[in-house]
Amino acid sequence: MDKRALKLLEYDKIIKMLSERTASGLGRSLSEALIPSADPREVEYRLMETNHAAAYLWRKGEAPFGGVHDIRPSIKRVEIGAVLGIPELLKIGDMLRCCRILKQYLTNDVPSDWEGNLALEMGRMIAPSREVEDAISRAIVSEDEISDHASPSLASIRRSIRQKQDSIKDKLNAIIRSADYRKFMQDAVVTMRGDRYVIPVRQEYKSMVPGLIHDMSASGATVFIEPLSVVETNNEIKSLVIREQQEIERILMELTGMVARIADLLKTNVEIVSRLDFMFAKAKLSRDLSCVCPRISSSRVIKILQGRHPLLDRKTVVPIDIELGHRFTTLVITGPNTGGKTVTLKTVGLFVLMLQAGLHLPVKEGSEFGIFGNVFADIGDEQSIEQSLSTFSSHMKNIVKILAEADESSLVLFDELGAGTDPTEGAALAISILDGLTGRGIRTIATTHYSELKIYAMKNPGVENACCEFDVETLRPTYRLLVGVPGKSNAFAISERLGLKRDVIDRAKEFMSQDSIRFEDVLSDIERSRAQAEREKEEAEALRRRIEEIRREAEKEQQKINRERDRIIANAREEARAIINEARYEAEEVLERLKTLEKEGFGPNSTKELMEARAGVRKLDNLESSYMDGIGTRASHAEPPKDLKPGETVMLLSLNQKATVLEEPDGDGQVLVQAGIMKVNVHVTQLSRVDEQQKALVKMQRVGTAGVKASPIGLELDLRGLNVEEALDRVDKYIDDAVIAGLHEVTLIHGKGTGTLRKAIAGLLRKHGQVESFRSGKYGEGETGVTIVKLG
Repeated sequence: MDKRALKLLEYDKIIKMLSERTASGLGRSLSEALIPSADPREVEYRLMETNHAAAYLWRKGEAPFGGVHDIRPSIKRVEIGAVLGIPELLKIGDMLRCCRILKQYLTNDVPSDWEGNLALEMGRMIAPSREVEDAISRAIVSEDEISDHASPSLASIRRSIRQKQDSIKDKLNAIIRSADYRKFMQDAVVTMRGDRYVIPVRQEYKSMVPGLIHDMSASGATVFIEPLSVVETNNEIKSLVIREQQEIERILMELTGMVARIADLLKTNVEIVSRLDFMFAKAKLSRDLSCVCPRISSSRVIKILQGRHPLLDRKTVVPIDIELGHRFTTLVITGPNTGGKTVTLKTVGLFVLMLQAGLHLPVKEGSEFGIFGNVFADIGDEQSIEQSLSTFSSHMKNIVKILAEADESSLVLFDELGAGTDPTEGAALAISILDGLTGRGIRTIATTHYSELKIYAMKNPGVENACCEFDVETLRPTYRLLVGVPGKSNAFAISERLGLKRDVIDRAKEFMSQDSIRFEDVLSDIERSRAQAEREKEEAEALRRRIEEIRREAEKEQQKINRERDRIIANAREEARAIINEARYEAEEVLERLKTLEKEGFGPNSTKELMEARAGVRKLDNLESSYMDGIGTRASHAEPPKDLKPGETVMLLSLNQKATVLEEPDGDGQVLVQAGIMKVNVHVTQLSRVDEQQKALVKMQRVGTAGVKASPIGLELDLRGLNVEEALDRVDKYIDDAVIAGLHEVTLIHGKGTGTLRKAIAGLLRKHGQVESFRSGKYGEGETGVTIVKLG
């Protein structure tokens, strides 16, 4: 990529943001070396890295990179035979622990469809060494201390040192506390000089304390004497300290040997962790900037939806929509200064560089980018006093280089193309440059103030106008980019708003050519029409949202009405069921009473009353079935009556009651009917002519259950011990009672025997109208000793 474009588009600031999100110097070095690639496969792989790391961030949170160190210099020292120091071993132990924890984070509790995730695959390649990690952790306490548990010998040596130190302290404390030596002491403390325990003695009494003088205070008033009684013990401690150091060196050599055995493993782990740190830094940048991964196109196109420059404040930046490469290859952006033209130019260029570096972009889903071989930019004031170059010369020198190096795979960005010289000549040069790039199919975006370039873009295929919107009323840019609309300079309007006299402005207009005036008028008309269309679009959108809101509210209200209706119908059914149940209980009492009268022999009248009572109960059950099914609904087999006339008799389906039509149905289908003394308006769908209702009732009686069981019915009837005649009577009555009770399947127990009773029962069942089918029992049901009857 062109280094000058990288600098002008502030790519280095994105790299700085990326580096700040790494957890170690390893990942930071990869971030700082990241440059955009022109290889489509390389770009797709880099984006895949970012996608896969981002998936971990969203699912499992931050990756555990604590303890990552660059241990490569230590590994090199091991390979040449050097012994590692405590700090180096401590860093290697930290790295091993980090690798182990990172592997668990990457490989545990991941979805099955994550196979192929690059971070997961790298996690599986990490090879921890718990043995070396534990050995280092057990042996080293801090960067300057070896643990007593590093080896038994070290523990024994240090224990001996502490014992002898305690012995010396006891002897010296006894000396400084004794009455004989107290007056010789400068201070009653035990101190050390050169790893030897000594006591402070006044200068004038130094001959009174036999021993070795090791030091003297700055004033000379105090000498530090090692009494002869502890010289030997101090010598022994010195010897033990030497042994301790030798043991520590041996332990470090042993640990270094363990590290040497896994040197290749450590180098591989360093590379993997470095890459993972870099990948997760890209994912963190994507998360922090609310980025997405755009679609990669095989053609050189740019489609940005709601793009935000990543270096601007997310709360204030105005997103842009821009397109290049589909209908046109060159885009000319016009508009007033500070309107956002340069920011738009930088946003497009920076997005291309970021994407080809494998970074996500702060855009909306649906954005699309092709892969460009190079990005060239000429942006900003390049005037150089040292090189005696004017602004125009400096820009032209850069443009010459771009025209020489750019090819059809390039993206070229020009800011204020042709500025800095005579407007007429500058505009002509700009048109020539853009025409040449357009002819070569090079994707180009240029900003300008020249009206000639607006006309050029309007007249030539492959070139399109765009402008940065400006609010003349407030004298402030809106920073919105409008593709397909040429911009207006607004110089006169801005000057007038700022207080320039009207006669000056009118005189200025006289100096403009009529073509220029007409062109500016056309642009004004276009701008007014666009603004009006935008307002109408916003109003239509507001109305659409309001209509949608009203529709949702209506649906909620309809759902509320439906729930209330269902509740009322359910309550009505419960009340109806309670009334019918009460009537049933009374009927059952009547039946029981009549049965008792029949048994006591009160003659044929009692039998007749019994039959009538049974018929009444059946009618009651039919009434319940039809009433419960009909509340609030219309039978599917009855169509609404047509051409109702006053005087006709109809059935109120909701009340199961006859009524007389008083008036013809109105336009909404409402009919005034009279039921008894009550006059009500009902919808025609809740009515049926009496003859239709009668047919429906006949059909319901034919397929429904007739009657109510007067007493509890079991699922089995035991017929064993009965003769054929008694058994058949019992079966006939039992089936009727079972049907009334709502049973669907019953069992007749007749035993195996000779089979006579079974055959007789089968003959009855074949002719019985309430029997749908029957069969002999299966194994476990009683086999041929029972008959299973399915009731219709």
